[in-house]
Amino acid sequence: DLLLLAQAASPAPEGAPQPSFLVSIMPLIFVFVIFYFLLIRPQQRRQKAHEKLVASVKTGDKVVTSSGIHGIVANVKEKTIVVKVADNVKIEFERSSVSSVEKGAEVAEGVK
Repeated sequence: DLLLLAQAASPAPEGAPQPSFLVSIMPLIFVFVIFYFLLIRPQQRRQKAHEKLVASVKTGDKVVTSSGIHGIVANVKEKTIVVKVADNVKIEFERSSVSSVEKGAEVAEGVK
């Protein structure tokens, strides 16, 4: 029995071809490519779209912040916006906290 186990554990004969490094790393490369197209690339697209949305915010737009506060933009500053949420109630937010923008308040009132 020992002789059979020793023979089974012996390495492959010298004449047998060994898989190349490229062939052995190919599954890892394939997984990375799938990971890139399913996770990284869509996230980059969403981030660019959000940056464009934040840059397009102007006074009078209806906005919803990431914390769920709805209001109308009263003032746009370099890094912040002032959102009017009720009569005589204004809150200052970071521009990046805007999650969605609707058409301007003046346009919406004109349609009614």
